[in-house]
Amino acid sequence: MQLSDKKATLSFSDGSEPIEFPVYQGTTGPEVIDIRKLYSQTGMFTYDPGFLSTASCESAITYIDGDEGKLQYRGYPISQLAENYKFLDVCYLILNGELPDDQQKYDFDQLVTHHTMVHEQLHFFLRGFRRDAHPMAVLTGLVGALSAFYHDSTDITNPHHRHVSAIRLVAKMPTLVAMAYKYSQGQPFIYPQNNLSYTGNFLRMMFGTPCEDYVVNDVVERALDRIFILHADHEQNASTSTVRLCGSSGTNPFAAIAAGVGCLWGPAHGGANEACLKMLEDIQASGGISQVAEFMEKVKDKNSGVRLMGFGHRVYKNYDPRAKLMQETCREVLDALGLHDDPLFKLAMEVERIALEDPYFVERRLYPNVDFYSGIVQRAIGIPTELFTAIFALARTVGWIAQWNEMLSDPNYKIGRPRQLYTGEDTRNVPGVDG
Repeated sequence: MQLSDKKATLSFSDGSEPIEFPVYQGTTGPEVIDIRKLYSQTGMFTYDPGFLSTASCESAITYIDGDEGKLQYRGYPISQLAENYKFLDVCYLILNGELPDDQQKYDFDQLVTHHTMVHEQLHFFLRGFRRDAHPMAVLTGLVGALSAFYHDSTDITNPHHRHVSAIRLVAKMPTLVAMAYKYSQGQPFIYPQNNLSYTGNFLRMMFGTPCEDYVVNDVVERALDRIFILHADHEQNASTSTVRLCGSSGTNPFAAIAAGVGCLWGPAHGGANEACLKMLEDIQASGGISQVAEFMEKVKDKNSGVRLMGFGHRVYKNYDPRAKLMQETCREVLDALGLHDDPLFKLAMEVERIALEDPYFVERRLYPNVDFYSGIVQRAIGIPTELFTAIFALARTVGWIAQWNEMLSDPNYKIGRPRQLYTGEDTRNVPGVDG
């Protein structure tokens, strides 16, 4: 962060003295006005519901330019990373700031691989949940419980402890998600196998059984690995901000990540791909591709209550760069699995075609986002809809823990404490008490 020569001046219509605030500029992106002294100098707060215009921290991990449709991890475009690297390479990049060389890659892969097992007693903890519990409810509990099993690395003032916790979380999250799935299916847990890749191991733990060896499909493995990469981090979104806010109190990393899992569960955040798939299934049930045009007309009617899921984004006002990659991945998976005539994919293509040509959607810059195709891919792989958000949490864990660690390393970090515009009752006395 660099101090700009520019100053921001706040003037008042009542004749009060104007106040100057410093302006800072980052490597790229909008400049920021430093208002930390606003309250002490004016007795006022800013009012910014949803933090639409507020930079809550300084970060060097992820950069998004929503107008240009740009997403970068540590400066590298997401398309280059997704097309040329594996998820663990990207994890190394997000955690350490640089892509690994051959030796670093080998060491990091080995380190993560040998932390994929979880404490055996977690199996007994898991059995306390109902079989029909939502996977995100189970996952929130399991991640929070890790602090009870791995309390040897929860000293947040110790950089080595933070590193160990980061590795443990990245390594064990696939095991926990697979355990939650197996438990819901009444199937035995499958232990991780060290000779498989990170993503291949997850697929085996998900779909393997003790009855026969599970052979990982290379195309499916690469597709899921790409999904992980595309979801690894996304700047200061709701769940990442939750992890930072929770972690700012000094809590242990497992509790902070569990808070992020809980936030991600919301349908406006991590549950969007599930909602998108349901929308396509509803169109298919109502008559299929012949009904798409009628459906899109209903979307344009504000009184219809019909919503177009998988389009538009809080940040992106252009084509989500992840959506293009996800569309390509979707084609590859469906072709490899002999599902190239998948009706939902054809529906998705028709919905996208209309949205990109219809002035109503074009003028509102409603472009497909990553959720639009990721649900189709996961469905084709065999991942049940209710597990989609847990897959998202698995991928986002590395971003959460990197953001948490960055926050703790920031000399300017303080416990989060937003302020408010109070609109309740003024001071009053309870009945029967004189003022």
